Amino acid sequence: MTEQEILKQARRTLAIEAEAVSGLAERLGEEFVQAVQLLLKMEGRAVLSGIGKSGAVARKLAGTLASTGTPAFFMHPAEAMHGDLGMVTGADVVIMLSNSGETDEILNLLPAVKRRGAAVISICGRPSSTLAKEADVALDASVEQEACPLGLSPTASTTAEMALGDALAMATMAAQGFTVEEYGASHPMGTLGRKVLLRVRDLMHSGEDNPTVPTSATVLEALLTMSDATLRGVVSVVDEAGYLQGLFTDGDFRRVMPQVKDRNEIMAWPVSKMMTANPTTIGPDALAAEAARIMDEREFDNIPVVDEQGRAVGILDVQDLMKAGLL
Repeated sequence: MTEQEILKQARRTLAIEAEAVSGLAERLGEEFVQAVQLLLKMEGRAVLSGIGKSGAVARKLAGTLASTGTPAFFMHPAEAMHGDLGMVTGADVVIMLSNSGETDEILNLLPAVKRRGAAVISICGRPSSTLAKEADVALDASVEQEACPLGLSPTASTTAEMALGDALAMATMAAQGFTVEEYGASHPMGTLGRKVLLRVRDLMHSGEDNPTVPTSATVLEALLTMSDATLRGVVSVVDEAGYLQGLFTDGDFRRVMPQVKDRNEIMAWPVSKMMTANPTTIGPDALAAEAARIMDEREFDNIPVVDEQGRAVGILDVQDLMKAGLL
């Protein structure tokens, strides 16, 4: 094949699969709503089952459901008939995937699942198939053609199964009112978990590690405080009650110093003359990921942390966010 022929085949595949997914949206209706309602009323777990390529899709959908508020697991249809069926209860909803709707392993499993009292949702490509007819709710994942040049390998059909399963999971998630915090609890490790779990208070420098000076301090006093602090290069300027009045950084000092002839004079200046008044702040309960977004967009190295009353309670440094993997 030439380079152009290769690209032509790839584009044909993408076009066919895009059309398959688009067709699903047009067919959504009462059956889909019923499927979501079954999952919402479910007292047990969603059990995903399929074999071959549909089995691979079922495994993925089990993970998607489990991580978005719907307890779920994958059950291999052949293993189910040799003991794993004991994991299914009458409180569960079994979601069976089969493009043909006539897969032997799935049809053998179907009556056994029903005897246990579990509801059945089918996702298959033939609405007239045995699986679709016997399911409590049948979702139509049919496609006009496969993207395979031979018309044999499951391609558009598995894409349709995946998309329809994702739509089911996301609609159920939204209907449950699943929150960012709940999502984070299911993803405690890795970047996803940090983005939804870490708060500013978890990373900020507070207490003795939060350098502050009063508004009456001189530039020299502010520089000495800055140098002695664990977090160097920045101090918060506060009034007698601890309310934040400004932020003074070594960058502020370096920008102003070349403009002043008498460097001894500048050291005696009140820090309020050189500080950034009313700086951008963030609260301790804000997501650290939000702080990372603000600091990245505005190219801040530090951001002061204030409580609801405006008192300076901490400083967040860009290095803290980088160590946490948020930048």
